[in-house]
Amino acid sequence: MALWKPDPTFYPSPRMAMEAPQEKFGYVGTLNVGNGKPDAMCTIDLDPASPTYGQVLHTLSLPHTGDELHHFGWNACSSALCPAAPHPHLERRYLIIPTLRSSRIYVVDTKPDPHHPRLVKTIEPEEVLKRSGYSRPHTVHCGPDAIYISAMGSANHGGKGPGGIFLLDHHTFDILGQWEIDRGPQVLAYDFWWHINHDVAVTSEWGTPDLFEDGVRLEDIVNRRFGHHLHFWDLRRRRHVQAVDLGSENQMVLELRPAHNPMKTYGFAGVVVNVTDLSSSIWVWHRDNGAWQATKVITIPAQPADASQLPDALKPLGAVPPLVTDIDLSLDDKFLYVSCWGTGEFRQYDVSDPFNPKLTGTVQLGGVTRKGAHPKGGVLSGGPQMVEISRDGKRVYVTNSLYSTWDDQFYPGLKGWLVKINADPNGGMTADPDFYMEFGDARPHQVRLEGGDASTDSFCYP
Repeated sequence: MALWKPDPTFYPSPRMAMEAPQEKFGYVGTLNVGNGKPDAMCTIDLDPASPTYGQVLHTLSLPHTGDELHHFGWNACSSALCPAAPHPHLERRYLIIPTLRSSRIYVVDTKPDPHHPRLVKTIEPEEVLKRSGYSRPHTVHCGPDAIYISAMGSANHGGKGPGGIFLLDHHTFDILGQWEIDRGPQVLAYDFWWHINHDVAVTSEWGTPDLFEDGVRLEDIVNRRFGHHLHFWDLRRRRHVQAVDLGSENQMVLELRPAHNPMKTYGFAGVVVNVTDLSSSIWVWHRDNGAWQATKVITIPAQPADASQLPDALKPLGAVPPLVTDIDLSLDDKFLYVSCWGTGEFRQYDVSDPFNPKLTGTVQLGGVTRKGAHPKGGVLSGGPQMVEISRDGKRVYVTNSLYSTWDDQFYPGLKGWLVKINADPNGGMTADPDFYMEFGDARPHQVRLEGGDASTDSFCYP
């Protein structure tokens, strides 16, 4: 009798995942704006021994223009090994690609040839809106029972209604419907993660589409119209449990990075801007006497600048805010990486003690005024934005595009790039002088690595 075995890229624990083979290729979603070309999924060579190292091996152009490809994820991951709802015979095979402007979803098959993935299904916007009740799908997480996708707005009222989460079937990729049974006070949406062994979900807040699609407006920030809460949910019962207010001065609570150790119930959240001093901040959520709390553990100040150096969006401020737009946590829960998209600083913190982070490294990559250079590529446009960490924690990949209209405001004429950062396991990091990829008018955003990465999997064993 044949013995079925789980996908070899699934790992019971983060420690075992850190011992996995080094990635040799990856996938990068690229956005095209105003050039008549569709967005694309690029396969990139990450094998230093390859003659095509640091080059695009294949480009899968998607069939429509104006989609705004943003985040994407796998159909299945290590959470398939979780005992509560095990699906060990799923494969990490399909890339689920939501589009933030058109509300379309693409399903891309990475087999039989992972260097040449194929588009196998398109879920049109009308179906997304009708079956999920949501629009502007954003973040994908592979769960043990379904594929979870967060969405920024509702299916009606121009998307101004509540955003939330909907589910896709693992096998057919049919939309199953809205996830929330009782959403409580939650209206704004952005990221979604969980402490899967504890039946706890966490969501964050950006804003409804009318607040961000046409670019950021200073009056919306000043008047505190963006999100400033964390929401905690009963994951199994799909019900809102508690909202934690970080203070209305802290606008745009974006990326969530829970501890990978499934025994822990803390995680990190990034705040884009504080309206009182233009700083960015990192917060730790944690549970105290049964209630959820959030504690600010990192504050990154704005940098004063002459108005003549600033784009129109920043001229009234006389400074460059850090604009922390992405964070990522290594699989051993030791290092937190922080992208300051405005100032161009890419930061590494030792968060072994999550309540007492220690800054252990910085690399300057572009920035509004500092315009840090790369050893191989010269002066960089844009700043560090999306972050992905290899499973062993030794390599960090960084791209520079945030969102099309915001790119145009803060970095007019932005040219896309991807760099690799070499991380010291004891702390510290440097830009790899031999790895620098230019994408020209195409703007790279999310990166996914062969076999998984630090923001892909959920683990159910310590």
